[in-house]
Amino acid sequence: MNANSRPAPRIGFLAQVDHSALTEGIQLFVAADELGYDVGYVRTRHLQDALSSPLTFLAVAGQYARRIELGTAVIPLRFENAGRLAEDLATADLLLGGRLRAGVGSGYSSHDAMYMRAFGSLPGERAEHVDRVLADLLSFLDGEIVSTADAHIEGVEQGTSLTLQPRSEGLRSRIAYGAAGPARAAKAGRDGLGLQLATMVPDDGSGRSFELLQLDVLEAYREASREAGHGEGHVMVSRQMIPVAQESDLERYQSLIPRERTAAPGVTGEFRGQEIGGHDAVFSEVVIDTPGVVAQALVADAVVQQADEICLTLPFGATASEQRTVLETFGQQVLPHLVTAII
Repeated sequence: MNANSRPAPRIGFLAQVDHSALTEGIQLFVAADELGYDVGYVRTRHLQDALSSPLTFLAVAGQYARRIELGTAVIPLRFENAGRLAEDLATADLLLGGRLRAGVGSGYSSHDAMYMRAFGSLPGERAEHVDRVLADLLSFLDGEIVSTADAHIEGVEQGTSLTLQPRSEGLRSRIAYGAAGPARAAKAGRDGLGLQLATMVPDDGSGRSFELLQLDVLEAYREASREAGHGEGHVMVSRQMIPVAQESDLERYQSLIPRERTAAPGVTGEFRGQEIGGHDAVFSEVVIDTPGVVAQALVADAVVQQADEICLTLPFGATASEQRTVLETFGQQVLPHLVTAII
């Protein structure tokens, strides 16, 4: 490694685990652990079959996958109570031996009425609510004194300062925020959080490419993190670039690409449409091709070049066997080229 090179990026993956396939999901994390991946993430969804309680799943998966770090991408704060979330995060982290890498984010902004019966109505604007929950969550993880024991709390001397329990050393430093735009990314940097970048950015109307738009997000985060005294921070970048070893697999994986769009097997250009909140967005290109083509696409990605962590987004809807095959092919035939080119 020369003087100008940097440490090799960490390698992770993002999977969707359904409630109907929890055992298969655990087996996927065990396989990734054996394959040497650094971290595995799960998505969070409410009122759907996909995981609604990811921390419970990760705490169990971590008892079988004993080395790999486990995380969320992301827990939507629109649905969370900061105190309960702080308790759950710390408990999961203790069960995982300090291996939790939790990502949080804003949540869904479209059709919020669907969630009101289960999660209550929002007191004001969603962004303001999310900011309050995030601020409280970080304060609780930092050890804020929230109350004082009275004469009726069992086993605690009256007058003792109370903080949320349990506490897990180092957890606060492993929290990341999933930000799509520069403003939210800069806030994550100022708060000393990691940054999770997905396969979508808001469309600012400039007509610029996905890569240039996301570079703005990354640079806003780095600058804010440095100015706040947190150094360069930590950036995780997700990409849906699926290596296939057999030509017969191309059509199968292509059919699993999300978003309503026509796509041919191989390299599919970026796409402009609407994200889950109903706002205009630009989506990254999807590459489903030979390992060599996938490696070249990742090496050419300017955002990936600056990432501390590269996360492979597995095709949602793929079987457990298919997902493991993708992990194996990526790890064995893509990573050697990728890591050599980046460091």
